[in-house]
Amino acid sequence: QVELVESGGGLVQAGGSLRLSCAASGGPFSDSAMAWFRQDPGKEREFVAAINWSGLGTKYADAVKGRFTVSRDKSKNTVYLQMNSLKSEDTAVYYCAVVNTIIPGPTQSVASWGQGTQVTVSS
Repeated sequence: QVELVESGGGLVQAGGSLRLSCAASGGPFSDSAMAWFRQDPGKEREFVAAINWSGLGTKYADAVKGRFTVSRDKSKNTVYLQMNSLKSEDTAVYYCAVVNTIIPGPTQSVASWGQGTQVTVSS
């Protein structure tokens, strides 16, 4: 049974930084990719970033490109999302997920979801 546990969310002022962590268990994940999604109340869940478990490829949504960095530590079975230059628009619940591809769209399927961690950016 795959389990994903997010942590690191909180309240931060615009322009600040946060680092989210996703501790994964129940793998292996070598044939999969890890992704971050986010969702605000009343809005659809949207793709944020993804990384192959091998670390050989990454993908970012245009809205976060240049500000967010996704990485992983295979020895710790943990995926990170470093968020810099945060904006109020980044406020959402952030979810970690196991996916089949880092490319968002019709061919991307989600195998597992974490419970999410709240990120609130104040202006």
